[in-house]
Amino acid sequence: MLDLVPAPATGALIALDQDRATLDLDLRAGKAEATRIAYAADGKAFARWCHARGLDPLAANAETIAMHLSSAAATGLAPSSLGRRVAGIAYFLQLAGVAADKLPTRSKLVRETLAGIRRRHARPSRRKDAATTDVIRAMLDTCGDDYQGLRDRALLAIGFAAALRRSELVAIDVEDLSECSDGLRLTIRRSKTDQEGVGYMIPIGHGSRLRPVEAVQDWLRTAGITSGAVFTGVRGSRILPRRLSSCMVALIVKRRARLAGLDPRTLSGHSLRAGFCTSAAMHGANVFRIMDVTRHKSMDTLRGYVRERDMFRDYAGDGIL
Repeated sequence: MLDLVPAPATGALIALDQDRATLDLDLRAGKAEATRIAYAADGKAFARWCHARGLDPLAANAETIAMHLSSAAATGLAPSSLGRRVAGIAYFLQLAGVAADKLPTRSKLVRETLAGIRRRHARPSRRKDAATTDVIRAMLDTCGDDYQGLRDRALLAIGFAAALRRSELVAIDVEDLSECSDGLRLTIRRSKTDQEGVGYMIPIGHGSRLRPVEAVQDWLRTAGITSGAVFTGVRGSRILPRRLSSCMVALIVKRRARLAGLDPRTLSGHSLRAGFCTSAAMHGANVFRIMDVTRHKSMDTLRGYVRERDMFRDYAGDGIL
């Protein structure tokens, strides 16, 4: 009977290869690029550890993964990084064909090992400071009228005004900005919490202290950017065609903080987003209106910024200490 089944024609084999390639693209698109890069690094680290001990990483059981986590923790890898390491190992085991319900990363042994590592190797929180309105104003004052100054002013102002993540900030295209009488409408086409690309529109007002709309318009007009990436590289008097990387946002924040006489170690790229949350809470903005800009899915994260700023307001110890 098998002889009656014709062999696949060459065209069919080519089509099958194309379908496999398309499937691979869809699988990869299921995770953000940064996540895939991080998972790839975790998978390689686990594979190297296994090979050094004569083990097959694709045949790893719960005990192997638990030993790897303990070994990595002993070398100084942070508990948070180890939690992602487990997710990375699980991701690549699944790509290799391991069923989700058979993943050794889900075992009680792995969970308890991670919990023990967190207790033994817990580190104090080192969250960076929020760049409040006054901090941003001081940083903007260091920006001149050359290409670098205009770009940095626009990047800091709009990053703060729209409470953007670093990846969202560098992903902005001119086509994502639309002017209106009240300021700008910024369309975020994809973000950490919107991997499917549904999109979200954020209002950016003209403002009187930071003037983010004016800053962006000045940069685009002076640089002659009419389409594509809003924030590009700058070298002296040249505008470079490549889009800025997320890492550059942190470097720009630190450089401008240093020029403003601030401690750059206390600030990072995330300080712009955190700064908007904190500043808006300080000025009594409604938490739901803050979420309209920040796009937080839950109030729990946002509550941390508000609580930290208001912890001494109506303090229980007032009048009794």
